[in-house]
Amino acid sequence: MLPIGITFTPDKDPSLKNSVEMEYIDAVERHGGLPIPVLARSMDSWQDILKLVKGLVLSGGVDVDPYYFDEEPLLGCGQVTPERDKMEILLIKTALAKKLPILAICRGVQVLNIACGGDIYQDLTLKSGRQLEHMQQAPRSYPFHSISIREGTLLGRILGQKDKLRVNSFHHQAVKNPGNGLQVSAVAEDGVIEAIESTLHPFVLGVQWHAEALDAENRPAGGEIFEAFVRAAGKVERS
Repeated sequence: MLPIGITFTPDKDPSLKNSVEMEYIDAVERHGGLPIPVLARSMDSWQDILKLVKGLVLSGGVDVDPYYFDEEPLLGCGQVTPERDKMEILLIKTALAKKLPILAICRGVQVLNIACGGDIYQDLTLKSGRQLEHMQQAPRSYPFHSISIREGTLLGRILGQKDKLRVNSFHHQAVKNPGNGLQVSAVAEDGVIEAIESTLHPFVLGVQWHAEALDAENRPAGGEIFEAFVRAAGKVERS
C-alpha cells in the first residue's frame, strides 16, 4: 500500500477514532493507500514525513489565520489553530517543490491557496451578490447544491467530463483569488469557487466539498477523486 499523509489537528483522543477523521482514513485505505496521520504537534518531523509519503491529503478543520494572507481578522472569522496553519503551509510548499500529489479538502483547499499566494473570504457574508447556503443542515454525505465543472480541467477528467453535479457543503470561507500556478476548476451557482488545481504539477487538486463523506456512501465526486489521487501517488512510487 502507498503511504499517504493526512493532516489533522490533535485533540483529546490520540487514537484518532473521531468519526469525521476516520472518513479520511477509510477513503485513503479504500483506494489503496496507507494512511499516515500528520499532526500539528509533529512540526519537528514534517520533513521526515514528506520523505516517507507519496501523497498528501489536507483535511478539513477550522479557519486559517488571516495573518497568512496579509489581512486583519474581520467579523465572521472563526477559530484558528496557529500550529496547524504554520505546519500545513510548510508542508504544502515542500510537497509542491517535491511534486508530490496533493488532495486538499474544505479547509485544505483554502490553506493550499494561501500557501500559493492567494487569499480567501474570511466569511462568505463578505462576498457581494446573491449567495447560496454553504453550511448545509443535512447529513454529511448528502449532495446539497450544484457545481459547474470547467471543461479541460483535471477535475473534469476525473469526473468523466460532467458539466454539473451536486456536492455536499460545510464551509463559511472560500477561495477568493487563486494563488500562483492555480486555476479554478469548479464554481457554485453563486460564483463561489468550489475547486482549484495546479497548472504546474501533475496532481494538485483542492475541492471545497467533503469528498471523503461522499465516498463513504459511494456518491459522485467522492471515490473518483480519491482513486485518481492514490493512482497519482502510485506514479511517484514507481519513479
